[in-house]
Amino acid sequence: MRFFPILFAAVLAAAPAAAQKLGARTASPQQVLGEMAPADPLAEAERIAAAAAAHPLGTLENPVRVGGPHGARAYIARLRCADGSRPRIGARGSGGVGPYGTLTELYPLDCGASAPGRVALAFDFYHEEHVEVRAPAGFALDAR
Repeated sequence: MRFFPILFAAVLAAAPAAAQKLGARTASPQQVLGEMAPADPLAEAERIAAAAAAHPLGTLENPVRVGGPHGARAYIARLRCADGSRPRIGARGSGGVGPYGTLTELYPLDCGASAPGRVALAFDFYHEEHVEVRAPAGFALDAR
């Protein structure tokens, strides 16, 4: 019988002295939503793209944005080495999470003796709406 009063006293002692009133708000709904997602997703995407543009196109810090694996294959089909030939394509591999918060893929490309030689080009597959019109360093891009 003596155990219960001791347990009750221990529970009371462990409770915070200034317990928050049940149902009291700690943050407004606007603050909570603001922490969950940016106010303007398009502005956030533009900010990320501008930061990525500080790095060379096709690197993990600035992957080529395409719509899925078919978009990457279409983009690679338009790439030309310095001598005008098409690069040979190796087996793709994972590049990890890129600057857009999505997974990237690496495609090894080989121009042989022509520039840029062997490179691993990084792609971000989650940009259906984006059409890349630039070529990575050392490559040229055929018109569509």
